[in-house]
Amino acid sequence: MKRRIQQYFITGLLVWLPLAITVWVLLWLVGMLDSVFLLVLGAADSVIPGMHALAEKLRGVPGLGVILVGIAVFFTGVFVTNMFGQWWVRQWDRLFQRIPVVRSIYTAVKQVADTLFSGSGKAFSKALLIQYPRQGAWTIAFLTGSPGGEVAKHLVGEYVSVYVPTTPNPTSGFFLMVPRQDVVELAMSVDDALKYIISMGVVVPGGPSDPNIQ
Repeated sequence: MKRRIQQYFITGLLVWLPLAITVWVLLWLVGMLDSVFLLVLGAADSVIPGMHALAEKLRGVPGLGVILVGIAVFFTGVFVTNMFGQWWVRQWDRLFQRIPVVRSIYTAVKQVADTLFSGSGKAFSKALLIQYPRQGAWTIAFLTGSPGGEVAKHLVGEYVSVYVPTTPNPTSGFFLMVPRQDVVELAMSVDDALKYIISMGVVVPGGPSDPNIQ
């Protein structure tokens, strides 16, 4: 009887846990976007006269920040696709690159974003198998590019840059430069590799645990 109760509890947990985590992530995202909206709204309230009454009404509308931030991002993309918008982006970049502390953060984040979201970039384009943290122990990594600059001068042979995510949170991890000959390219997609990592090896791409396999 005790074993059956435990089995029922685990079965129910497997039903609710994915839903609960999905809802939690969505609520976190909505809260973050609402925070950005409230920050902009507070700045406008302090600068524009007579804005206070309207600002108080807008603060009480749930989810409005998500909609307005999404619209703002979309029209920003439309704006910067023409020559006039690109000129403004260049001025914006020059402004931030003149501020001592902000310059380092802004430039690094911009380079990472340009690399990740550009269609021609190699970042996270392939799932790899490497030996880490020691010989004989294997883990999944993602290709992020090739070493360059002064670092490449100190490396003998052909190396690749890889990102080794942690489990079950792949947003943290380790950056490594390993010889290309020690890297095994996997046929699985990056999405399948992420599922494999997040599930701690429970969801095997192409295996019997994969729900996409008929």
